[in-house]
Amino acid sequence: MAENPPLIRSSAAELYDAYVLKNYPRAPITIVRGSGTTVWDDQGSAYLDFSSGIAVSSLGHCHPHWVAAVQRQAGELIHTSNLFRHPNQGELARRIVGYAGPGRVFFCNSGAEADEAMLKLSRLHGVRKSGVEGRCIRVVCAKNSFHGRMFGGMSATSKESVQKGFRPLVPGFVHGELNNLDSFKRLVDSDTSAVLVESVQGDGGINPCTPEFLVGLRRLCDDNNLLLLLDEVQCGAGRTGRFYAFEHAGIRPDAIAMAKGLGGGFPIGAMWVGERSADLFQPGSHGSTFGGTPLACAAALAVLDVIEREGLLAHVTRESGPWLAELRRMALEFPGHVSEVRGLGFLVGVQMARDSAPYANALRERGLLTALAGVNVIRLLPPLNASAAELARSVEIFREVLKAS
Repeated sequence: MAENPPLIRSSAAELYDAYVLKNYPRAPITIVRGSGTTVWDDQGSAYLDFSSGIAVSSLGHCHPHWVAAVQRQAGELIHTSNLFRHPNQGELARRIVGYAGPGRVFFCNSGAEADEAMLKLSRLHGVRKSGVEGRCIRVVCAKNSFHGRMFGGMSATSKESVQKGFRPLVPGFVHGELNNLDSFKRLVDSDTSAVLVESVQGDGGINPCTPEFLVGLRRLCDDNNLLLLLDEVQCGAGRTGRFYAFEHAGIRPDAIAMAKGLGGGFPIGAMWVGERSADLFQPGSHGSTFGGTPLACAAALAVLDVIEREGLLAHVTRESGPWLAELRRMALEFPGHVSEVRGLGFLVGVQMARDSAPYANALRERGLLTALAGVNVIRLLPPLNASAAELARSVEIFREVLKAS
């Protein structure tokens, strides 16, 4: 048996350099504490966190209700496996169905797993539709998409940086142009089982589906007996001012993948399936050892409690309008640096006219944490309870960086 390395006092940076895989381009700071919208590094510097763990920390850091719920549950029951029932999972499923519509919920641990579950659902629908296993497997996806890094989601993702080195990929995926309904129609054939899109492309650069496009996809799926699968992993759980981003279009999909902000920082993923397809999963079809544990569900229930009690959907809707307007005014002031500002609610992409990394570094040095996306896009993902003053401060810091660039 290999011996553990000798115990020595090392900085986090040294430990990462020595022992952690280098598959992330990490910023040169070590975060040690968080409260609300603010985090602190090990040097005592404070940052306004508008990365939110890539849209995960929906309530900010260490919200008192969330902390109390997780602490209480940790002292009562942490894990049972899905061989048994526990109250939290049933209650969380009930509340998700209340937002999504009649149907059922499967719990897992991440957005990638939720997307994989939807892809398995599409295969089962293909068997039901064609009567032959392995025939009706085609899924029409969008270019510039991102559906996780497992083999199914990676194959559905049309990014060379995600797929490179991992071929052969899972067959059956084709890609149309986002918001171009005709390009999707041309890709549908008798072997097609589903359409899969993000309601708002996140990693691809914050590209919202237009309401007309989503309405058209719903009609396309109805006319061809296809499942409409919506990836709401990043844009769901209230981030756009509606609990689900597709609600802006007034439609209902056949399945929804969610994660990230649902747990407020605790890992949880979920797939909601509408009534007409909920019977496709039967015992043995799918599973997850850690999916929907008492502790994970307690964290998600606390998130829903705060969203509802503090009126965060209305807050995001109310505060995002002036914030987006100010960001767009900023873009007009610096046309040589900023090309466009786009997004919904508290899911915003600032399209830079050149390499975005130096801007992100400069924002961090001035105390604003962001996340990169797409081609030269800076993502701004404030917690759902970020104040008007904090939103205004983010624009002020951005302006300072642009003036100095």
